[in-house]
Parts: sequence; structure tokens; C-alpha cells
Amino acid sequence: MKKKVPVPALAILILATLVVAGVKTVLGPCVHEDGSFGPCHWTGQAVFGTAVLLAVQSLCAIVQRQEAGRRGLYLAMMLTAVLGILFPGTLIGLCGMATMRCRAVMRPAVTILFSLAAILSLAGFLTGRTSRMDTGA
Repeated sequence: MKKKVPVPALAILILATLVVAGVKTVLGPCVHEDGSFGPCHWTGQAVFGTAVLLAVQSLCAIVQRQEAGRRGLYLAMMLTAVLGILFPGTLIGLCGMATMRCRAVMRPAVTILFSLAAILSLAGFLTGRTSRMDTGA
């Protein structure tokens, strides 16, 4: 029998990869000319780590054979995505000016990508089939 790839987990892997690549390139936090780090640098680091974790979780969901295990991974991915949404500006601060790159580019992009990941993981969790165990009685 041919194994089907779970679509929500594959889509979450793509979104997490976009965040990982984006935070280190076009979606990255502000760069200070003097080489110092602002709070947005640490927000970018936290978002990067959260996206890597989300990518690993989605890979585990793709290779997971048991539906119950996959549903547990979807639940974990949903919580990880919510954490990723909360990092920029809520859990870790950003620069003060609204026109700075971290506020104008990074925060909205990260919020959208992690929100889509949270919605997909919720959909994967809710559409997963639960199997009943036969007790033989």
C-alpha cells in the first residue's frame, strides 16, 4: 500500500522553511550600522529557532505512521506556531520606530506565516482519524 503524505504537515514544513530562510535574509530584523544589536536581533533569533523547531515537528508528522502520534504532533505544532506569533513585539521587544524593518517587515510576515501554520496544524489535528483499539472482548 502506498503511503500518503499528510498535506497539512507538508504545507507547514514549507511555511517553516520560508520563515527560516526569510528571517536570515529578506524578513530579517534591523541591521545597525555600528554593529550593535537591538532587541529585534534577539526576536529574530527566537523566531528562527521556533521555525526550525516547527520544521522538525512537521518532518516528524510526515514520517509518523500512526494517526494518533501525528495528531499529537499537530497539537505541538499549533502551540509552537502560537509561540512564534507571540515572539515579535509581545514576548521580546522590537525597535521603537514604526518604520524600522523589524516592525514594518519582519513582524507582519512572521505573524502571517505562523498564523497559517497554526491554522493548518489545527486543521490537521481536527481532520485526523482516531482509531479504536480492539480489546478482543
